[in-house]
Amino acid sequence: MNSPTPIRSRAAQVDAVASDDPTVRAAQLGDLSQRLLARCRANGATQAEVSCSEERGLSVNVRMGSTETVEATHDRGIAVTVYFGQHKGSASTADLRDDSLAATVDQACAIARHTENDPAAGLADATRMYQPGANGWPDFDDWHPWPIDADRALDLALACEQAGRDAEPRVTNSDGASVGTGASLSVYANSHGFVGAERSTQHSIGCALIAGHGDAMQRDGWYSVGLSSDDLDTPESIGRRAAQRAVARLDPRPIATGTYPVLFTAEIARSLVGHLLGAVSGGALYRRASFLLESAGTQLFPDWFEIQEQPFLRRGLRSAAFDGEGVATRESALVESGVLQRYVLGSYSARKLGLESTGNAGGVHNLEVAANAGLREAMLSGMGRGLLVTELMGQGVNAVTGDYSRGAGGFWVEGGEIVHAVDNITVAGNLKAMFAAIEAVGTDVDRRSHIRTGSILVGGMTVAA
Repeated sequence: MNSPTPIRSRAAQVDAVASDDPTVRAAQLGDLSQRLLARCRANGATQAEVSCSEERGLSVNVRMGSTETVEATHDRGIAVTVYFGQHKGSASTADLRDDSLAATVDQACAIARHTENDPAAGLADATRMYQPGANGWPDFDDWHPWPIDADRALDLALACEQAGRDAEPRVTNSDGASVGTGASLSVYANSHGFVGAERSTQHSIGCALIAGHGDAMQRDGWYSVGLSSDDLDTPESIGRRAAQRAVARLDPRPIATGTYPVLFTAEIARSLVGHLLGAVSGGALYRRASFLLESAGTQLFPDWFEIQEQPFLRRGLRSAAFDGEGVATRESALVESGVLQRYVLGSYSARKLGLESTGNAGGVHNLEVAANAGLREAMLSGMGRGLLVTELMGQGVNAVTGDYSRGAGGFWVEGGEIVHAVDNITVAGNLKAMFAAIEAVGTDVDRRSHIRTGSILVGGMTVAA
């Protein structure tokens, strides 16, 4: 029997303190992954995969003009999964010393020898692995480190909060402002011979303010997210918008319980798409814990409604050439002409369902919901009378039945105009019926998420005061 291959991790190099060049670090992690895979094979594994990740970040929080927290992070992790036939074992570590890495592989192998045989276990099909083209790996323009130190980050957070407090005399308190920056690098490799690296940066500025006094206080906020600091709104504009939103929620009035059209603002509307994704994900389907079982190929939405997955967007918040198993991603429709075109599957869930992976191990990549209406103001005018939802609370969604009941806040609309704020209400329905009742999607797309949608108008929901 062959003795295990020494790992020789050269931890001082792989530790990321040796080089700030992501290309060099990716090569180092790729080399480490190959050494780990070799040890897996020497231990008798028939298949194996290794994920290596590094993350660096800085986040600061201020409140009422004073510093609350400053946190710098530098995290890393190695995860090893082995298969002995269709027996699976996994182990992970953050310690890059040779003995710890060897122990991690050995532990994964020991676990695999004691697990039950699972006919769906194993790597994704080798023929589905991403293959770089003649021009090499694609560039998604997603690497823009922000050379900012804690002092400068605190200055930006303080300016954001102060601009909000100065913008409105009715702002009486603050829940704080924050600035964050992060950079991540990951390498995935498997025994098919696939090795792929991904890198990205993400930065944010946010503020939450409180308006009013006593029992009449209202809280709201705003934030900006970007892969580059150049994509962020100015701290002052974020603070002012947070103040405007908080003040707008003052003096809420009750409304009569009834069935009304409900317009979800863009930042809230993406949660509806999130519920769709949860229902058509492989795990929910093979466990039969979804209200959309056997729904592929069926009409769920109006015939104009479309959702496209676009994994190759430059500066997309979740662009990728391959999924979490190395399977090549592709542009494709999730919903077309109102019809659900497919499920969201990795290789394991696909095998459980007798289907093929859709390249979505680890999730979807940049969903775009097509618009059929204009900006939110035009949608309000078209709605006439109903509810504008700007906040949702609670987890009142039954994934098995699709029943939907959530606490909400927002504004009452009459004659196409906002007339007063509302809070402590409930909006309820059934997601399947809500999908079918969607009347419009706006062009006011919120680009702070990989789910890119404008406001969504649902024709009729139960609204309870």
